[in-house]
Amino acid sequence: MLFFIVCFLYFYTPMEVPVEYPDLTLINAILNLRGFKVSRNRVPQSGPTAFGRRHYYLIVLSIGESRVHYDDRTIHLDGVYLLLLNSKVPYSTEIVSEKQSGYSCVFTESFVLPIMRLESLQQSPLFNVGAMPAFKLDAQQQSRITNIFDTMIEHEATDYLYKDDLMRNYIQLIVHEALQMRPTDHFMQYNNASLRITTHFMEMLERQFPLENLNEALLLKNAQDYATHLSIHVNTLNRAVKEITGKSTTAHITERIIAEAKSLLQYTDWSVSDIAYALGFEYPNYFSSFFKKATGNTPKFYRTR
Repeated sequence: MLFFIVCFLYFYTPMEVPVEYPDLTLINAILNLRGFKVSRNRVPQSGPTAFGRRHYYLIVLSIGESRVHYDDRTIHLDGVYLLLLNSKVPYSTEIVSEKQSGYSCVFTESFVLPIMRLESLQQSPLFNVGAMPAFKLDAQQQSRITNIFDTMIEHEATDYLYKDDLMRNYIQLIVHEALQMRPTDHFMQYNNASLRITTHFMEMLERQFPLENLNEALLLKNAQDYATHLSIHVNTLNRAVKEITGKSTTAHITERIIAEAKSLLQYTDWSVSDIAYALGFEYPNYFSSFFKKATGNTPKFYRTR
């Protein structure tokens, strides 16, 4: 993980004087504090980093030669590339050129929660496990992406009250740039049945949200419901999702329901009972127990905190 992690937290000076790599605990501290970091990169040649999943999302403007070992394939990057990596597909990186430069932006799922409902974000490699994560840039595209990163870094240094909202807008801009670059047949060929099943499951899960009125309610509430709609055995679904994402089907469903519950509690005037029924709970107290187990707070406390 060295290349893409160490570059998150250090900036090179105008003279590009190398700086000491930060402690990994500092990285986690910043992500836990705010969930977002943008920086310029200058990273030396290195061997493959640890292969695995991350707990964050990553956007990189990569200038140089490197390899990304993504799921069960290797992507060779030689030149200028835009790379969008999600937290569900395991990967590692390897720097081939003597020096790798560019920009990076790292953020957690909670940071982008306010914009996760957007169709464009869901179709991007950040959240779609079947989408191609790397895009080769021409000079004009590189200039546009560079300008976005430079503007992000400039505004990141200010004390603007709505800076997080602004950064989310820049993330959206980069996503739209990537979506415009993809070919008509923009999805990678599925490597195996597990990836195909997981992709369909994640898309089906996300299509249930957002809940926008009280007449709507979740139709698919558990792993068995999703397996039935996918016409597969629930054990097959669970194995596939666990293999690709490292988390259980139930964990994904729970996380998405909790995210929607938080959004409804924060941005609507629906009662806790209304939210409970909309999210598929038979009784409000079942929802309250479910929410408290996942967050440590009751729905009422979360709404008024």
